[in-house]
Amino acid sequence: MLPEKYFYSENNVEKRELLPGVSARLIWGEKIMMGIIEIDPETEVPEHSHPHEQCGRVLEGAAWFYVGDSEQLLEVGDHYVIPGDVPHRVVATENGCVALDIWSPIREEYISDGVGFFKK
Repeated sequence: MLPEKYFYSENNVEKRELLPGVSARLIWGEKIMMGIIEIDPETEVPEHSHPHEQCGRVLEGAAWFYVGDSEQLLEVGDHYVIPGDVPHRVVATENGCVALDIWSPIREEYISDGVGFFKK
């Protein structure tokens, strides 16, 4: 799947709710996906894993990242790398968190209308 266009403005990227308190603005190409992820204050992204590699950077606020057996408070400017199939969860601090996430390959479940994050 090739992108429909090459350039995007924040104003024309749809904001999708991934789960209550967590939203994303996503763009993707054939093999990679990028998202600006907004996590409301004190909201938790429950533990999960996926085959996709994921890396990112905290842009605003802070959050606790729990990856495998490691945990760390990440603040603005901090980066993370999460290998495929490693369990992880995120808990935003009282100020919330905005992060840039990048995945490879793309997360089909994020862009399919009939399927959503953590839906069974």
